[in-house]
Amino acid sequence: MKRFLVSLGLMTLMFCPSAAMAKDLTIGLILVGPYNDKGYSQAQYEGGKYVEEKLPGTKLIYLDKVNPADRPGLTIPQVVDDLVEKGADLIIAGSDDMKDGIREAASLHPDKTFVHVSGDDVITGKAPANLGNLFGRMEYGKMMAGFSAALTSKTGKIAYLGPLINEETRRLAASAFLGARYAWTEVLGKKAEDLKFKVSWIGFWFNIPGVTTDPAQVAGSFFDGGYDVVISGIDTPEAVTVARQKRDQGRDAWAIPYDYAHACEGQGPTCIGVPYFNWGPSFLRQATAVQDGTWKQDFQWDAPHWADINDHDKSTIGFMVGEGLSAENKALLDAFVADLGAHKINLFSGPLNYQDGTPFLKDGDAATDEQIWALQQLLQGMEGQSSAK
Repeated sequence: MKRFLVSLGLMTLMFCPSAAMAKDLTIGLILVGPYNDKGYSQAQYEGGKYVEEKLPGTKLIYLDKVNPADRPGLTIPQVVDDLVEKGADLIIAGSDDMKDGIREAASLHPDKTFVHVSGDDVITGKAPANLGNLFGRMEYGKMMAGFSAALTSKTGKIAYLGPLINEETRRLAASAFLGARYAWTEVLGKKAEDLKFKVSWIGFWFNIPGVTTDPAQVAGSFFDGGYDVVISGIDTPEAVTVARQKRDQGRDAWAIPYDYAHACEGQGPTCIGVPYFNWGPSFLRQATAVQDGTWKQDFQWDAPHWADINDHDKSTIGFMVGEGLSAENKALLDAFVADLGAHKINLFSGPLNYQDGTPFLKDGDAATDEQIWALQQLLQGMEGQSSAK
């Protein structure tokens, strides 16, 4: 496996001339969930609309709810064929589970440009020349979520509502845990063993009745079991919805939703904040390169814009504070974010063990990008499954 370029999170392998060198450019976006899900898919849809607004000559077309439950039997190559027939020059596949299909589709349409969001075929060498990879370093956003959760919790019992289990979801859950542990031990001065961090997985990115575990029931069981903060790792807002219901019943209940910048709106003091994807700048960079004929196949893993992580013209990763985060804790979070951006804090540094006790990082060692990307287990101190097997 070729190494990551740590400083930029970017690996350029080869030039792939795009057929779409004219001024007009049509972007075909494939969304795993509804375009208005107030989560992951809506964030991508709004990223596409951002490009349409900012880059003259561009048009967005899309198909949402591309998953086995909503569109059984529909394959990614079939979706791509339809988008190409409608004029798409740049096809963006939005979900990790589209990896095999978008690779096949790219091979079938070598004159079109493809970007897979969250995949890593460029790194593994499986990508055809017209397929690139893009993702955001949400690990930082999850660290902020965990940090805020630990400061807010009255019980020291934090839960993580996870989707399916893979390398991406393990490293994001682990990042939330590391942020929580740092706040618990280094800011609050409490013992690490007194922090409880439990992960439960529902089986997909959002609820599919009869297929996944119901995320509302999982969130409810967390609160009923004494966990007072639930961090969401799924695409939809069940965690904060259930937390608000519990709060309306007089319980101490907070939640941190995921993916979408406006997820805290209307949730009052239930919502501590939300780590979110802001796909506009990244999608705009890809579309501009295709339009002007300079697109190159690469793996892009975009860090936050540390000068202002909530700058929607510059930062792919942000954290929007909710009413549930006190002014005092917001100040502590701001200092934490500043230290992350200045590289004064590196939470993926040793000593760290995997969940089963085997060493992950020795004392003094810092994880490489490759080690973080391909995290094999949850970390010691986390409760929950590391593998679906």
